[in-house]
This record gives sequence, C-alpha cells and structure tokens, in this order.
Amino acid sequence: MTLLHLLLDPFVSFGFMRRALVACLAISLSAAPLGVFLLLRRMSLVGDALSHAVLPGAAIGYLISGMSLVAMGVGGFIAGLAVAMLSGLVSRKTPLKEDASFAGFYLGSLALGVTLVSLRGSSVDLLHVLFGSILAVDAQAIVMVGIIASISLMMLAVLYRALVIESFDCTFLRVSAPGWLAWVHGLFLALVVINLVAGFQILGTLMSVGLMMLPATCARFWARDLPQTLAVAMGIGLLASLIGLEWSYYASLPAGPAIVLSASVAFLISILFGTRGGMLRRARH
Repeated sequence: MTLLHLLLDPFVSFGFMRRALVACLAISLSAAPLGVFLLLRRMSLVGDALSHAVLPGAAIGYLISGMSLVAMGVGGFIAGLAVAMLSGLVSRKTPLKEDASFAGFYLGSLALGVTLVSLRGSSVDLLHVLFGSILAVDAQAIVMVGIIASISLMMLAVLYRALVIESFDCTFLRVSAPGWLAWVHGLFLALVVINLVAGFQILGTLMSVGLMMLPATCARFWARDLPQTLAVAMGIGLLASLIGLEWSYYASLPAGPAIVLSASVAFLISILFGTRGGMLRRARH
C-alpha cells in the first residue's frame, strides 16, 4: 500500500470524511486571515472570548429548534455580536480595558450557555455543542460554512487597507477618518463572530478558535510581510485540517481535537525551527 493510497483512502471511501475536509478547508481559508489581524491588533484572546460568547445564543436556538444548524447559527451570531458590542461600549464609557470587559462578558456567557443547554438536553447534546461533531457535517452545514467563508473573504478584500492602517497606525485612521474607525472595528468583530459561528458548527465552541489563531501564530515565524503571513496562515490551516482528519481516521481519535492538536504541533515546530525568530535560529545568531 503506497503512501498516496493511505492519504487518499479515507476520503475516497467515506463521504463523511470528504464533507468534513471541505468544511475544514473553507473555515481555514476565511478564519486564518482574521486570526492574523487579531494577532496584529494584540487581540489574540478576544477570539477565544468570542468563541465562548456565542454559546448562549446557540443554546437558545437549540432550545427552540433542537439541533437546527440555522437556528443555532443565527442565535450564536447575535449573542457573539452583542458581547462584542457591549464590551466595546464598556471599554469606551468606563476605565475598564477592552480585554477585561471581554473576559467579564464571555465568562458569564459561557456559564449561561452551559446552563441553558443542560435545562433540556443531555450530556451528549452538551458535548456536541462544546466540542462539535465534524464527522456528522451534512450538506446543509457545508453550504452554510461555504457562504460564510465566501462573504468573509470578500469583506476582508474590501476592508483590507483600513484593517492594515488600523492595525499598524490606529491614530492615523482616527485623525484622517474619525467616523470610519468605529465602523471598521465593528465590521471586523462581526467577521470574527460569524467565522466562529461557522467553526462552531463543525468544531464546537471550545475548538472553533483553534483554526483561527494557531495558524496565524505559526505564520508569524515563517513570513516576511503581511501578505505572505496571510498566505502562510491559510496554508498551515489547510495542512492542519488534512493531517488532523487523517490522524483521527487512523488513530480513532475525535476529529475536532485532532485537527487543533495538529495545528498545535505546527505551532511548536514554528517556535523551534521558524526562520523568522524561531528559538534555534535565534540561538545560532
């Protein structure tokens, strides 16, 4: 049996593996660039906070419609966007920093979401919401994830210059176009939330941020400039998805955690061997 056959066999033999791969590839293409901009803006943990913040909305959608992806997705988007906007409002109107207000809101949201799911669902339902069920992705979920990924990439193309300016020189954007700053920030957070909702459909609330932040942090050690960082982050996300699914198939591991673990291994390799600031390269110099 050749290596190529080993790599292709899971996807040739099983439709659920093909659907899982397509969903992961779509998420990697749209979420990884957002992770790069979160990293540039020093908001890395905001993605984690928002991934938990979508839980109460998803739980309300679950209570109303059961395991309906549309209802849970819409509820999660509304809840995540509400937490993002409330955190921004609190940071502007009080001395509290934005990361601290995010922490306060997301912890309450996580507890509320778990409580709501537990009211009517079983422990299996709660695990499905928290950790996802990527191998159970159906055609409806793939269409939804594909639409979200397409919208995200188009919006990133439109907002690219403004996001670059805000990430590197926020004061310039505030002075030259004061009305645009709030809009750019709000639209960016909306894109983060909607991608976390898409990731939640396949990886769960606790794992969805993995494909957003880990490839972005890896790319920091390999890329020279921002366009290259975005491309490397997407490539690492695609590779981690493929390796994670292969790993889960042959080692009988849960697919979602296997994908995030693959991205984590890439992160450790980047820290050690990265050509742009890796530990071994710095030690040689």
